[in-house]
Amino acid sequence: MTRVSIIIPTLNEATTIRQTLRNLSILDPPAWEIFVIDGGSQDGTVAFAQNEAISVMISPQKGRSVQMNLGAQAATGDVLCFIHADTFVPADLVTIIDRTLADPTITAGGLISLMTGTTRTRWEFTILNTIKTYLIPFVFRPIAFSQGLRLLFGDQVIFCRRCDFQACGGFDSTWPIMEEADLCEKLIRYGRIAQVNRTVRSSDRRVAHWGPFKAIFIYLFIGILWGLGVPPVYLKRFYAEIR
Repeated sequence: MTRVSIIIPTLNEATTIRQTLRNLSILDPPAWEIFVIDGGSQDGTVAFAQNEAISVMISPQKGRSVQMNLGAQAATGDVLCFIHADTFVPADLVTIIDRTLADPTITAGGLISLMTGTTRTRWEFTILNTIKTYLIPFVFRPIAFSQGLRLLFGDQVIFCRRCDFQACGGFDSTWPIMEEADLCEKLIRYGRIAQVNRTVRSSDRRVAHWGPFKAIFIYLFIGILWGLGVPPVYLKRFYAEIR
């Protein structure tokens, strides 16, 4: 079975991290190791992670790219799996990853994200994620799309071989947003990127804060601007942190 290192970047995630880690504790088979990489939380995030006997690292600089790269450097597994602190995965995640990467033509993969809240599942955003995964690379990167490029995002649980992650340089630490899309573009040199037909659940807190119509506009707007080559520092202006 593939040794999977799970890496979770956090910043003030006390309301979600304990449930996320308990969800990961029942994986069957279990992950090889789990790291929480914290960007300077001011709530109970670090304490909750430590109480769950999880390896916690404090990043000298906040930012998902920097934190995930730090976790990747510490990881010893064959595969790196990046999970958001508000995302809940199926119990057979390790088996899913093992079966997907058993195909040597696949370099990375992700799952289908279901955005859920306390009262509903936002199915329209599952459709939107599918559009971003397939349509945006098809329109803006057609050659790479034909070679297997798919755009995966953090709430889809991205995984890839550690050797390929290291070879492509990992996440660009200067990117404050769309760092996963940039990674996918770099990983396509080593094989196809697959969206696995299994689901994960992610919090709808950002949509609940913005409202669904504003959220749809922002997500599509950012994706299209990324496709047109707009710098990520500019794109970050439209994507406020929501906790």
